[in-house]
Amino acid sequence: MQASPFAALFPTQLAAPAPSWERDVDVVVLGSGAAGLAAALAVRPVRDVLLVTKGTLDAGSTQWAQGGLAAVLDPTDSLEAHVADTLAAGAGLCNEQAVRTLVEEAPTAIRYLTRLGAAFDPGADGAPDLTREGGHSHRRIVHAGGDQSGAEVQRTLDQSALLAGVEVMEHAFAMDVLMGVGRNGEKRAVGVRVARLDAAGFVIDVGHVTARAVVVATGGLGQVFASTSNPPAVTGDGLALALRAGVAMADMEFIQFHPTVLWQGAEAKGQLALISEAVRGEGAVLVDGAGKSVMEGVHPLADLAPRDVVAAAISRRMSEAPGGVDDHVFLDATSIGEEFATRFPSITASCKSFGINPATDLIPVAPAAHYFCGGIVADLNGTTSLPGLYAVGEVACTGVHGANRLASNSLTEGVVAGTRVGRELSWKLPERCAVADEAVPALLDVSSRTLLRATMSRHVGVLRQPSGLGIAREVLNDMAQSAHVDVVPSLASFETTNLLMVAAAVVGAAEIRTESRGCHRRVDFDTERDEWQQHVNVQCDNGEMIFRYNEVG
Repeated sequence: MQASPFAALFPTQLAAPAPSWERDVDVVVLGSGAAGLAAALAVRPVRDVLLVTKGTLDAGSTQWAQGGLAAVLDPTDSLEAHVADTLAAGAGLCNEQAVRTLVEEAPTAIRYLTRLGAAFDPGADGAPDLTREGGHSHRRIVHAGGDQSGAEVQRTLDQSALLAGVEVMEHAFAMDVLMGVGRNGEKRAVGVRVARLDAAGFVIDVGHVTARAVVVATGGLGQVFASTSNPPAVTGDGLALALRAGVAMADMEFIQFHPTVLWQGAEAKGQLALISEAVRGEGAVLVDGAGKSVMEGVHPLADLAPRDVVAAAISRRMSEAPGGVDDHVFLDATSIGEEFATRFPSITASCKSFGINPATDLIPVAPAAHYFCGGIVADLNGTTSLPGLYAVGEVACTGVHGANRLASNSLTEGVVAGTRVGRELSWKLPERCAVADEAVPALLDVSSRTLLRATMSRHVGVLRQPSGLGIAREVLNDMAQSAHVDVVPSLASFETTNLLMVAAAVVGAAEIRTESRGCHRRVDFDTERDEWQQHVNVQCDNGEMIFRYNEVG
């Protein structure tokens, strides 16, 4: 056990008006991305299911995914090769059995989506066309609309869920887990406290949705950073909800920074346009401000090295300021020529909106927060440390990704894991028990958000050092002490409080892991250390953040 690095206690519940309504369902799903929709679809034929989303049905991260879904469909490829590539990217922290399960079930997930109506780009033989991305030894990425794979998966699952009769509650914020006590005296999740929101994001009313199973599928935490490829809705809500409930979390320090996000100027903030790894898969190369290769001699796969390697190499090259450029490098895709616009229509549109023609011009890029590899400790059936609570997709730490996610395994995992948990709950539900909820509510004022995100980007980015992590910890500690019950409940204050919770867990874990591994890079410990081939777990106990070590399973 590691003593909490934070002097302050964190809120154990979001402050809000007293509940005025109740709903009871078999299963409540939080989040409307690929994982949540796949879970709802799998459970719907048998169980009563309610899907809760704080925005609209199609507003999550899934629709923004460009690359596609990784699956072994080429006869020259193999399941073993996909497993090996995933384990290599995960840098010793993957759960091999979880990886094997994902890889083995991935082709079935592609066929399932196809049956639901997903229109994947066809190859010459009519089978799905396959491309290659960083860290992959073979072409195994199924894509749609060139670079609109996520949008096609989102469309397919949205349409299928509505046709199947999945009930959707939009503009509804899942604030906290409702706790109960089982017949054996153990704490259980028995539902969620939900705030319905108006168009401005203020609370209309609060209610209790009781359920025999709560499925958390709320995605990652990209908005904890000032620059990210994630949409504004990705504020770590499910992660914070689980933390407040005392659920075991792991690998919070492993945040994947996508190496090639369109650089839009030094002052650009918020969601930035992604330049898919598939662009490098089609032959694009990274060069610095002086026109020299960034990846030559860095890794055997050069520009197709795993994301953590590429992001770190770019960050180091920017620190050297070759050619007088210290805040971005360039992606040279001119070898693709005029075919670029056909293969990558969305990327082309993003570039041209900034006066860049990818067929003839260098594309300015820099790393930005992209994907969260840690999260709620769960297996691929979604089971967590809290009975009745399940976690799937990016919010879950299943052991598939380890210290660094292999490109395009995430959409695949969302569909595979979501389907697995839905099928599990369709035949076996936890016991029903009454609410016995006690907590200390508080909120952080929305005015803290800008400082929080700037602090995380400056001190907890691609390259981390002790002094910066210490500064971040103190800033977050002060914020936690300023949280109080009198803040106006709203979408903005809920999200800001959640960002504080998850940022603190990230910083605490990053301080503890004194090595560089995967997408966690410490400038004072620039190599892996054998003694750190273990997970850093974190749980909240009555507002205190407690860190523990746990061996790789």
